Amino acid sequence: MIYHIDYVSEGLHVKGYLGLPPQLSLNRSQEMSETVDAIPGVTVTGTLACSLYKDPVPEGASGSIEPKLPLVLYCRGGIGRIGAVRLKWVEEFAAQGYTVFAPAYRGNEGSEGRDEFGGADTMDVITALEWLSRIPWIDNSRMHLLGFSRGAINAAVAAARSSHVSKMILWSGVSDLAQTYEERIDLRRMMKRVIGGTPTKFPERYLLRSPIHYADRIRCPVLIVHGTRDEQVLVEHSFRMLDKLQELGHQPEAHLYEGLGHHFPPLQHAAAINRMFDWLKRS
Repeated sequence: MIYHIDYVSEGLHVKGYLGLPPQLSLNRSQEMSETVDAIPGVTVTGTLACSLYKDPVPEGASGSIEPKLPLVLYCRGGIGRIGAVRLKWVEEFAAQGYTVFAPAYRGNEGSEGRDEFGGADTMDVITALEWLSRIPWIDNSRMHLLGFSRGAINAAVAAARSSHVSKMILWSGVSDLAQTYEERIDLRRMMKRVIGGTPTKFPERYLLRSPIHYADRIRCPVLIVHGTRDEQVLVEHSFRMLDKLQELGHQPEAHLYEGLGHHFPPLQHAAAINRMFDWLKRS
């Protein structure tokens, strides 16, 4: 089940999606959503149809679902309609037995404010972690971040600033936004408009949007996932992040996929998700 959420982040109403494991009965899912709706500043505004699991689970048949569920907060990529939250991913992650929350970020999908591409919108992730940590059926010791593409910025900033993060996955993630500006000529106009100028004119603004800048403040285990033929975010971004974390004494793990691009074909995508969640489930 996926619920549409409205929550307040720095005085702005931000939209997001809350996914619950399909193994839960409809009544149990409804009870859990009511707990969320009772949190100040958070409102459940509706439900969305799920495509992967159409048959409802009979009452009393919740399978092996734990009383306290682990969480994955999925940080979307792109900006605006490009790279919007992929509801299929929310379903796939939830099917692993996890609660999943995916903020749309301010300025997107009816959210108030303006998406700053890893600027003030990073607070939409940090704020979400705060109210999610107050939900009694979420296991606070297993609250994880997954940042895809540009979402690596939002995830890394949250991991550096929030005490709630247990593990972090950076999937096809940007590590140096100034490098992205040089590589992606097609994104330069957008970045100059959103960030205010070029890396030469405003180096600090690009540095503050670069996950590698926060590496020394990240305390949780990190998994890096990348296709070696990614043309949207070159795999060198992941190599630089790996090198920086290792230089600082971390032991990051890497799942590199030879010949794959920014988005994986269905079979490889499913295998990559299973492998990622195997890593998350390790104690």
